[in-house]
Amino acid sequence: MSRTPFFHFLFLDMKGKPCEDHCILQHSNRICVITLAETHPILQNGRTIKCINYQISNGCSRLKNKVSGKSKRGGQFLTDFAPLCRITCTDETEYTIYSCIRGRLLEVNENILETPNLLLEKPSTEGYIAVILPKFEESKSITENLLNRDEFENIISKRSSAQSQPS
Repeated sequence: MSRTPFFHFLFLDMKGKPCEDHCILQHSNRICVITLAETHPILQNGRTIKCINYQISNGCSRLKNKVSGKSKRGGQFLTDFAPLCRITCTDETEYTIYSCIRGRLLEVNENILETPNLLLEKPSTEGYIAVILPKFEESKSITENLLNRDEFENIISKRSSAQSQPS
């Protein structure tokens, strides 16, 4: 994926949870790939993943998402804060990963179910979470509330210096 021209956008502190940052890779064809930002707690401190669950509720599993045809009909429609999956680490900490954008769910990455280390080792390529297609008329505006890579780096450096300051 990294060889293809993707625009990087980031959503910081998902739902007010510090450092639970998500990354959205948007291709020029509008398709968006949801990944963990390198600052997400799952990717910090040598954590190990115990399990990944795409079952959101009793009646909703992202694994049951089916799309068909050229226009990708039939995919589950997601709002910006729709949960995509839950990831539990071996220390029993659970994180919910969200869609970050509105659109139709095209696929979830089933490979990370069998090989959770892909998420840790290659979070922005083979360890992606899901692929979403925003509505055509919203494809430009979905990134308005997201940070670009430079804005993200600036905030992260401020975040790091604030954490290293003695209280």
